[in-house]
Amino acid sequence: MSRAELTPADGDFAGVAEQSRALAEGRVSARELAQAALDRLQGPRALGAVLATDAAYSLQRADAADARRRAGETGALLGVPVAHKDIFVTRGLPTTAGSRMLQGYRSPFDATVVERLDAAGMVTVAKLNCDEFAMGSGNENSAYGPVRNPWDPLRVPGGSSGGSAAAVAAGLVAAATGTDTGGSIRQPASFCGITGIKPTYGVCSRYGMIAFASSLDQAGPMARSAEDCALLLSAMGGFDPRDATSSQRPDRDYHAALGAPREGATAARPLQGLRIGLPREFFPAALDPVVARTVQQALAELERLGATLVDVSLPRTELSIPVYYLIAPAEASSNLSRFDGVKFGHRTAEGGDLMALYKQSRAEGFGAEVKRRIMIGTYVLSHGYYDAYYLQAQKLRRMIADDFRTCFAACDLIAGPVAPTVAWTLGEQGDDPVAAYLADIFTLPASLAGLPGMSVPAGFAPASATAPAMPVGLQLIGNYFDEALLLQAAHALQQATDWHLQRPAAAGPGALR
Repeated sequence: MSRAELTPADGDFAGVAEQSRALAEGRVSARELAQAALDRLQGPRALGAVLATDAAYSLQRADAADARRRAGETGALLGVPVAHKDIFVTRGLPTTAGSRMLQGYRSPFDATVVERLDAAGMVTVAKLNCDEFAMGSGNENSAYGPVRNPWDPLRVPGGSSGGSAAAVAAGLVAAATGTDTGGSIRQPASFCGITGIKPTYGVCSRYGMIAFASSLDQAGPMARSAEDCALLLSAMGGFDPRDATSSQRPDRDYHAALGAPREGATAARPLQGLRIGLPREFFPAALDPVVARTVQQALAELERLGATLVDVSLPRTELSIPVYYLIAPAEASSNLSRFDGVKFGHRTAEGGDLMALYKQSRAEGFGAEVKRRIMIGTYVLSHGYYDAYYLQAQKLRRMIADDFRTCFAACDLIAGPVAPTVAWTLGEQGDDPVAAYLADIFTLPASLAGLPGMSVPAGFAPASATAPAMPVGLQLIGNYFDEALLLQAAHALQQATDWHLQRPAAAGPGALR
């Protein structure tokens, strides 16, 4: 697979760091970058990823960023365009969470993540499609239609942050925000061949992030490279008194930490001394052989960079699926009870008493997957079932976290595949939601434990007679608040390889099939 086949027109795929340098050197203005992004977002390569844009709103912010640079400001993100997953509320653009329930809703305030990137000077250019209320693994559950994978528009981009992953992979924007409850940053990043990191639970504020499962939801950046993600996470993270689950820790400059020397490391072996654990449960016999081989070649590259691979075990990996799909729906049933057609959200046009209003508004406003999870969650929280299901799931959640604690006594990072397969075709799992749930088996454990994890491009499953080459992601999991180490390892890998530089053709492979 030659890069010449995969690289579209020059300029479409400049990363955050590259755009930042161009702005600092005066080679381009924030307005020019914003206008170019708006043109792409409204063009044929959007593939269903874009839900809302407002040129006047974005260009006004770009002009303000240019004025700040003229006044002497030099921030790394100042003037760089960004798009937000439509789970973050924004004053300037509508917020729907991919649901008919919130169609047309405009928030009176910005989410903290949006607010902080705005303060850093980033220019919001779009709101991006996602699975409804972030519930899904393929971005097929949105009320506004599915998002398509830029590498093959007949395939899913992953979910629930599929719009964010597709927008970055297609060259619409250099960076986007995402959220990860059970893998919703890492899995779409893997399926679309980009880099995405879910930080430790509590690093990024959840204030203004529409809740799915409050003890699991976490915001994070999605971009072309670890360097770009480090720049964004440095601005996004930090304590927020408006979020009771926000961690009170000093702010970190993750970008500065990328090049921090390791003891005994050399230019050729920058990861010398780093121990990377390989859980045997992440490499089962059922793992797609192509995915296994692709991940193994990335692990071999990490070894060449000085890392040592060690065998470890996460024995409760399989239990993470039932544990997650009890706890997350239970929290969703509580969080989504506020959408009743009274104070805000969709209200049925049909008459009737108050109870009829509640029932009909929710029946019309929520999609099938959201209803399914609300019903599951309500059931497991009901009298007589709470102890049997929800309480037992919480106990197992603690045991899963303990398994990680044992692993990190023997290693510094954990590695494995992000998903058992590459992206599946649109509609393939529509009649079997359990199959989609099983696709989260490698991302759920870290989410349940609240650990940081990321997906790093690791190569491609080869093209066949019926499908183009599709990206495969390497998952890296760190100990609590070890985002800097995760990003450092990913950056070293990307300095030595070009997997993250590969790009789909401008029209998208398979677009005419």
